[in-house]
Amino acid sequence: MFGLEWPHILVVLVVALLVFGGRKLPELGKGLGEGLKGFKEGLKGINDPAPTAPTVSAPPVSASTNMEYVTCTRCGSRVENPNGFKVVDFVCRSCQGRG
Repeated sequence: MFGLEWPHILVVLVVALLVFGGRKLPELGKGLGEGLKGFKEGLKGINDPAPTAPTVSAPPVSASTNMEYVTCTRCGSRVENPNGFKVVDFVCRSCQGRG
């Protein structure tokens, strides 16, 4: 283990016990273990390909379609579009107030 023999490990443990005390050692060990676990999970995420997010596409719009209404992407309600601009991700005022 890293070129350390049992007497070296024993000396390190005794010094840690003297420095941190008996009550703090379990907490330090738990924190160290959780940190290493998170580090390993982070490394695992680097090697794995990025998950692809599902794409939501708007229905095809023909040239003859009148742009008088837009549909809210959150609740699905139709709202007037007086300017007639094509809007891809529209959120109505009631959904904007919720979050």
